[in-house]
Amino acid sequence: MVLILAITTKHIIIKMKLIRFGVIGNEKPGIQLENETRIDISGFNEDYTETFFETYGIERLQKWLTINQKKCPVISNNIRLGSPLFKPSKIICVGVNYAKHAAESNMKIPKEPILFFKATSAIVGPNDDLIIPKKSKKTDWEVELAVVIGKKASYINKDNAMDYVAGYVLHNDYSEREFQLEKEGQWVKGKSCDTFAPLGPFLVTKDEIKDPNNLNLWLKLNGELMQNSTTSDFIFNIETVVSYISQFMTLLPGDIISTGTPSGAGLGLTPQRYLKPGDIVELGVEGLGTSKQRVKAYK
Repeated sequence: MVLILAITTKHIIIKMKLIRFGVIGNEKPGIQLENETRIDISGFNEDYTETFFETYGIERLQKWLTINQKKCPVISNNIRLGSPLFKPSKIICVGVNYAKHAAESNMKIPKEPILFFKATSAIVGPNDDLIIPKKSKKTDWEVELAVVIGKKASYINKDNAMDYVAGYVLHNDYSEREFQLEKEGQWVKGKSCDTFAPLGPFLVTKDEIKDPNNLNLWLKLNGELMQNSTTSDFIFNIETVVSYISQFMTLLPGDIISTGTPSGAGLGLTPQRYLKPGDIVELGVEGLGTSKQRVKAYK
């Protein structure tokens, strides 16, 4: 069987990869099967929204597929993929969360997670173009593992934090370093430019990832390996981060937590190196697929 169903004393465990596909602004929901075939599940009549996750959408979708999967149209692999999430309420990012990245950036190891927001208007598909912002001189790359929240979380404990996770997604946390660090104010200005949050290719349900705190992640610039590390270098692991954030704000279903980038970003190189039009950025996280962005100038 393509979809694996197992019964536990707590809940149903389902393995599937959620995708959204089609032209920008008119994406449809789909899933990627284990043989990498993609199918259109528009007949399910729901997108991957906050309401979908809040109402046990993954479990309901699995039950629907047991009856309707053979009726679902197959999607060509040439069709554009969009973000696997539809309009999440927020993106919360964790800064300086890899020990080696902190060292290369000459930053102290933080005592608590450093949090900042990234505007959801920055979200694009995994292979959409990266547009260098107007007046930008220091647009940088950052491969990251992002966590997707599955149910409302407020003041939760570290011990049960994973119960609130729906799955994981690949994220390139593009950053404009001058906007972020050299202008007054908070980091959000350097993080939220249009196209600065490519997500996907798919959302992987959490049961498919045995240990999210020990995954390889990498990034190449024009074929040159720039970042190559594992999430075992986390300063604050996923359970800690999810619990910590919930002490300060309510996490809603579909919310994204981006867990930080490892060493090898342009900011930490000597000399520093930043993106220019024509560059090609490729990245991946173990089990979460790969993405590729072509860099273009703002027009």
